[in-house]
Amino acid sequence: MPLTAKELSAIEDQLNLEQILVKKYRLYAGTCSDQQLKIKCEQIAAQHQDHYRSLLAQLN
Repeated sequence: MPLTAKELSAIEDQLNLEQILVKKYRLYAGTCSDQQLKIKCEQIAAQHQDHYRSLLAQLN
């Protein structure tokens, strides 16, 4: 069953939010002097990248 316009819009909005979060956490990781915090930020960025890929797959 195809997605409705409302569902497509919601996925698009979420894709944009996930991209923003990936960029923010990568930026945070790049500015961290604490190695554990840097690793955690990189892990969170990777999780949001996975969310982005999953949402994108819904459109294909």
